[in-house]
Amino acid sequence: MHSTAAASLAGLWDEVSGTQPDPDTWVVLATAAVALGAVLPPAVWRLSRNAVTIAHEGGHGLVALLTGRTLTGIRLHSDTSGLTVSRGKPTGLGMILTAAAGYTAPPLLGLGGAALLGAGRITLLLWLATALLVAMLVMIRNAYGALTVVLAGGTFMAVSWLAGPQVQAAFAYAVVWFLLLGGVRPAFELQAKRRRGGAGESDADQLARLTHVPPGMWLFLFHAVSLCSLMGGGRWLLRL
Repeated sequence: MHSTAAASLAGLWDEVSGTQPDPDTWVVLATAAVALGAVLPPAVWRLSRNAVTIAHEGGHGLVALLTGRTLTGIRLHSDTSGLTVSRGKPTGLGMILTAAAGYTAPPLLGLGGAALLGAGRITLLLWLATALLVAMLVMIRNAYGALTVVLAGGTFMAVSWLAGPQVQAAFAYAVVWFLLLGGVRPAFELQAKRRRGGAGESDADQLARLTHVPPGMWLFLFHAVSLCSLMGGGRWLLRL
């Protein structure tokens, strides 16, 4: 009995950690077009931006934990805004890294995903994403946030367990393209809001108060991370 269970676990691990064949070039290009279609049209973006918010707030939460802060809760709102609350020293490196993690998390997750796909680790990417969403669900503190994370996690789980290799590959590439492309737009939106005199409590403003570095420099950092991630991740996905 124990040997059968061990063999099953070993087989499962081999499946998750193993490599899968690369999809056809047309699939890579088609998924990029689908992701672009989810980012550019304003009406679609108002819905798809929820996924970027999940990554944004998840980035705040993960870095808060990694820097020794106590994560108390995450809220996701229907207007695609979010709030991550952690306890700890109100200043210092941990707080700075936590504040900087929001706008940089989606493109960096996309870059990491592109690295996994470039190495043929499609199944591993899907399982890691599912695990991160399940872990995040524990910290969600409002109904809308729980619903969005459950839907996202359920989708990843269904594709991981039920879909064939070609569907898994197409889904994984579409998700990574979306994180890379969708990670670029929020920094431009924040810049536009600040130009109109809004977003006075944004991550860039919080970082400015923590570091005495102007908000514009933090916006430059957000732009640099997202654009460099898009270029680097795109090269991996396109095998350039």
